[in-house]
Amino acid sequence: MNAPTVTFILGCTGAGKSGLGLALAQRLGGEILCIDSMTVYRRMDIGTDKPDAAARARVRHHLLDLVEPWEEFSVARFVEAADEAIGGIAGRGRSIIAVGGTALYVKALSEGLFEGPGADAAIRRRLHDEAAAEGWPALHERLRRADPAAAARIHVNDARRIVRALEVYELTGTPITELQQQWDRQRRRYDCRFIGIHRPTEVLSRRINARVRRMFDAGLVDEVRGLLALQRPLSGTASRALGYAEILAHLGGLTSLDDAIEQIKINTRRFAKAQRTWFRRFRDTCWLDASDDTSAEALADAALARLQV
Repeated sequence: MNAPTVTFILGCTGAGKSGLGLALAQRLGGEILCIDSMTVYRRMDIGTDKPDAAARARVRHHLLDLVEPWEEFSVARFVEAADEAIGGIAGRGRSIIAVGGTALYVKALSEGLFEGPGADAAIRRRLHDEAAAEGWPALHERLRRADPAAAARIHVNDARRIVRALEVYELTGTPITELQQQWDRQRRRYDCRFIGIHRPTEVLSRRINARVRRMFDAGLVDEVRGLLALQRPLSGTASRALGYAEILAHLGGLTSLDDAIEQIKINTRRFAKAQRTWFRRFRDTCWLDASDDTSAEALADAALARLQV
């Protein structure tokens, strides 16, 4: 039996992936998979720019609101949920459009998970002890010397991923990035087609700044207050999410609202730069150039032309 065809829509935050995915799904009679590590969380709608009710009424969306914000969520759980959704969409004879901003999730769904060597309790315990004595920035710097690419995509406070990357390096003598790149590159779990949106950096920056302002106008601060009112500690992933971490700092009295807004803009632009680097590894992506005023419909026209070649 042939594997289902999955069309991935790639691009940086603010590039217009959701609009293109929606337009393409409507034209192809498809359903959308949301390939995003943050939209899996319930109650986190504004800051994650989750598809609204109107978009969901036009096209069926999957993989949204899977867990509560105090729960941790793994790539493995995401792939399991995505596989189930893909089976259902294919069974209904519908096209599958995967709109993805989380490159690691795109990679895991299209190529499979890199598991690496098993955990070593002694190494992990020692690394945590060293972090307690020296601080996580010191371990992040050690990772940067061993594996610059991993350090570039792992936040300095992401203890779990820092420890795993250093653990793999100690156990194998090879950077985790190199092992991941070697991981069965020719393997495809599905018949995958990749369409990407490229906008000039200055255009993307303007779109990001406007998007951040829209989020605040829509009530992002109140949304974060609502999360705090739940009186359940947010998961590490949820509390570090773009937009939420900065507002949490503001509500904690650490920064002004204006400074929080500017920091979100800066951090989002940095994140977009990291995404651009990540997406380069998908070498068979067909990139569509878009200007500031290129519409979702125009992008859908271009995408369909490329897909039909």
